[in-house]
Amino acid sequence: MTGGRRSLQDVVDAVPDLVEHLRNDTPGPAIRTRTDQIPVPAEFSNWRSEQRAWHETAILFDQSHHMPELFLSGPDALALLSRVGVNRLANLAPGRAKQFIGCAPDGSIIGDCILCPLPGGVYELVSSMPLLNWVEYQAHVGGWDVTVVRDHNTADNPTGRRVRFRFQLDGPEAGAIFDEVVEGETPDIPFFRTATAVVAGVEVLVLRHGMAGRNRGVEISGPYEHREAVRAAILAAGAPRGLRRGGLKAYFTTVYETGWIAYPLPAIYTGEELRGYREWLPADGWEGRFQLAGSLRRDRIEDYYLTPYDLGYGHLVSFDHDFVGRAALEAVAAAPPKKRVTLVWDTEDVLRVMRSLFEPGLPYKFLDLPIADYGVLMQRDEVRGADGRLVGQSTFCGYTANTRAVLSLAVVDAEHAEPGTEVTITWGEPDGGSRKLRVEEHRQCTVRAVVAPAPYGAVPRLLTGAPV
Repeated sequence: MTGGRRSLQDVVDAVPDLVEHLRNDTPGPAIRTRTDQIPVPAEFSNWRSEQRAWHETAILFDQSHHMPELFLSGPDALALLSRVGVNRLANLAPGRAKQFIGCAPDGSIIGDCILCPLPGGVYELVSSMPLLNWVEYQAHVGGWDVTVVRDHNTADNPTGRRVRFRFQLDGPEAGAIFDEVVEGETPDIPFFRTATAVVAGVEVLVLRHGMAGRNRGVEISGPYEHREAVRAAILAAGAPRGLRRGGLKAYFTTVYETGWIAYPLPAIYTGEELRGYREWLPADGWEGRFQLAGSLRRDRIEDYYLTPYDLGYGHLVSFDHDFVGRAALEAVAAAPPKKRVTLVWDTEDVLRVMRSLFEPGLPYKFLDLPIADYGVLMQRDEVRGADGRLVGQSTFCGYTANTRAVLSLAVVDAEHAEPGTEVTITWGEPDGGSRKLRVEEHRQCTVRAVVAPAPYGAVPRLLTGAPV
């Protein structure tokens, strides 16, 4: 305990079994189950139509409230980012963005976020509280000549406002809507590049990428106080083209199609070299609130750690510089033992799970739609091969009206990653459940599934291997 404040290290020292603590006694850090914490409803219309919009017309998501941000500036800002990130940053400059990835010394991932250079030598990092914390800690202990400014997500933000608003416009009509709403000539923005534009008299930063799998998707951000004017202009331009506003339910189901395994468990709970970091982190921060769930029950917290290669980020790892975790990643780069895939759940087995609610006896674990995973960010379910051997772990699972199937994202042994491979998922928790409030008493079952590529739907290049 430092200065009367409990640290994450205090928690680790106090609990006899860290895995059991995270499975049973933590609330989870996300607002996904607490929609009252941010001013974005679960649905604007209905989640089925909102999902279909990003394939058929266009969708507008409000990302202004759930993602934390960090602004880094100073003479050593780029050098610090290079030390933390596995990415090649030699080409980082205004107009170019990166999916920035940071690892622990053992090569396991701490988090990933969007990194954008802004005018005036400022670097903006968007999302992934664990990675933002790691960057700030390195700035704190490393003697770097930098300035760190934090802007927490709305639920954790005592100011009641954000620095910048952030909207995601996506779908086949997104490009036409963007062309119409921009004042003057529309900038030509290649994938994962940025440019400034004027919308409703407001200068905004535009990042070209597709949250819902469309390459013509754009993320538009600007001063928070101008958010309503910009949103109104987009909605007016989009109305004739079938633009829908997307609520939280639809927003959090985009990952099933795009293949993004968001918020892996940060690999910071073990290792003597990370003790100082755990002593710096508060006990009640995101890292202290992460929640494990699912049928995968391992004895060691390290068994839940993943590398960038496990998550499909191998193409972003660059050994042209020294960074935290480099030696460990070099050891696996040539032949990564695991791969990220999509699992397509057998429809008859899904219906069997649902049908148990209407039959006598203890039902199987409730399979909610459209978001079926019930652990707050950290669900991990067993994936077994034809011989019954454990071959991987399934994570985010749910349904979209675009696929007409329940999908989950998974990390499996490389020899089981071939599309068409048949596997089984253990659905539900051992011993009838856990003490998590979202877990009712239930029994486990197995669900057949088939391996498919990740991403499963329309493919944004960020997730398929194009270097950024």
